[in-house]
Amino acid sequence: MKKRPYKEGTIFAVPLPNGGYARGVIARTSKKGGLLFGYFFGPRIEQLNQVDLSNLSARHAIYSKLFGDLGLIKEDWPLVGSVSAWDRSHWPLPDFVRQDDLGKKAWLVRYSDDDLNQIEAEYPIEYPSQLPRNGLAGYGFVESKLDMMIGPADKSACVSDAG
Repeated sequence: MKKRPYKEGTIFAVPLPNGGYARGVIARTSKKGGLLFGYFFGPRIEQLNQVDLSNLSARHAIYSKLFGDLGLIKEDWPLVGSVSAWDRSHWPLPDFVRQDDLGKKAWLVRYSDDDLNQIEAEYPIEYPSQLPRNGLAGYGFVESKLDMMIGPADKSACVSDAG
């Protein structure tokens, strides 16, 4: 089995369809590989040499999601560093919701903190739920979602948040 180029705490750049990059941090990996949970950050950064690796924290993320590692494996998402003094307890794996909007039903889904391929619990909860939606996102979806969330490229606003 080929060694994966990433681990928990790895920081990577996500190219955005309308130009520039967002940042991501891998918070959990699966034992079998291929499935990750990460936190994603704005603002839009124009060039890779502008990627600020400091001051990243889970509470400042604009998006968090279970996602596949194809963007990392294909090297479309460049690795740019790692979180200093990585402590997974500062980057929690949340509970998710599986929600049936037509039937107005919801179920909490809790994954194993040590293996994303394993669901520890799943049970009905009140509908609607504000928990993040359960589901695996492909790398193209993540790129488009972040591009939309961050908003249009603005040359005057596209700087690193180092200051």
